[in-house]
Amino acid sequence: MKFGGLKFLDSAHVKDLLSFLRLARNPRDRVAGFRVLQLIPGIGPKAAGHILDALDLAPDPLAALQDVAPPSKAEAGWEGFVAAITTQADWPAALGLARTWYDPHLDRIHEDAEARCADLLQLEQIAGGYPSAEAFLTELTLDPPDATSDQAGVPLMDEDYLILSTIHSAKGQEWKSVYLANAVDGCIPADLGAGSTRQLEEERRLLYVAMTRAKDELTLGLPLRFYVTRQPRNGDQHVYATRTRFIPREILHRFETLHSSPVRENGQVRPAPTPTDVAAKTREMWG
Repeated sequence: MKFGGLKFLDSAHVKDLLSFLRLARNPRDRVAGFRVLQLIPGIGPKAAGHILDALDLAPDPLAALQDVAPPSKAEAGWEGFVAAITTQADWPAALGLARTWYDPHLDRIHEDAEARCADLLQLEQIAGGYPSAEAFLTELTLDPPDATSDQAGVPLMDEDYLILSTIHSAKGQEWKSVYLANAVDGCIPADLGAGSTRQLEEERRLLYVAMTRAKDELTLGLPLRFYVTRQPRNGDQHVYATRTRFIPREILHRFETLHSSPVRENGQVRPAPTPTDVAAKTREMWG
């Protein structure tokens, strides 16, 4: 089941804070700049455009912010904005400063500021797992959290649901049951993460993070084979999978090993279903 409200990256408050981070890394990002500058009371579209034009012409746009003369109505908020966006604080402290700068604007713009603030705090917590703002922004774009916070609604106690998450996005979370797919070499550690001892230790740490998300039950999935892509329809070319090197034979006794078995009916193995020709059925419907 897929659940939740507005997509996380589609919510205005998350867009505002991420735009601030993007502008701090690239002051010539006009899309981010146009959004962030208009958060400052007294700056509208025309004034934001003039400020961005001035930054485009400057050899050092961040330094040029110190010399920009904002509209008179925006003077009260300008100094705090410049201090926050030019900070030399390390990551992720820089995100904390950005959120602190944004908090008053959040209260001013949104009636449900408390619920939205919870999203930004969670965003800051997630950011702590990344070495830099660049890595954080890239991962968040490729793998955004699903939904924003809000007050609890009517519980759906009779419905089953499944939460899909990458390991990075699962940091700080816990669930009763966790299923880790593909606990095999090539996936964990990933092919591109096995080039050095440091990379291998990072991959080992990721597996530890994934396994410790489970409160009651943890299941590690080990597929027997991976099918080769770009082969003829119904092709059977495959490669066999190998259990991740982080779970060696010496510790297997600490796990309960289960094997999938054919589905049975009345003691008999149920025959495989007849393949469905979707194309033929579609032509039948529209023929």
